[in-house]
Amino acid sequence: MDLRSVRTPRLWLYPVTWQDMDHMAALKADGAAFGQMLGGVRTRQQAEQDMAEDIACWARYRVGIFTIRENGRFVGMTGLHVRPDGRGFGLRFALHPWARGRGIAREAANAALNFAHDAGIRRVVAVAAENNVASRTILGGIGMHPVETFVRNGQTMVLYESLRD
Repeated sequence: MDLRSVRTPRLWLYPVTWQDMDHMAALKADGAAFGQMLGGVRTRQQAEQDMAEDIACWARYRVGIFTIRENGRFVGMTGLHVRPDGRGFGLRFALHPWARGRGIAREAANAALNFAHDAGIRRVVAVAAENNVASRTILGGIGMHPVETFVRNGQTMVLYESLRD
């Protein structure tokens, strides 16, 4: 077991590795799972580039993207990435549609956020579309607070923040 793995009451979160590539590529190719994420649906080649960046993030900052497993089955991803817009470390989460509606995203995102703060990351942000009620409910439910809005590609986005000393 990787010492960076996180256990919750129902889930295991593991830092991504190249062995997760097929699962991550399938998740990122699914519009219902990844369509609202920054960058949107990803090709296999784009998902491989993301994986290289995610692994490098773990190596450089000791935080990064986790796979989410329930009873050993891959259900999605969560964790931190370095936002390309300069806003700092961003919390992300995405689940396969069949895994939704049972609180998995909230449980996993909360665990990833706590892991990041425990690792010394003082400020974590997250961005959700104003009309993405599900994601905004999760972010608020794990203690993140809306701090600003901005427009991206004609859509109002809400920036959330979590600060811990």
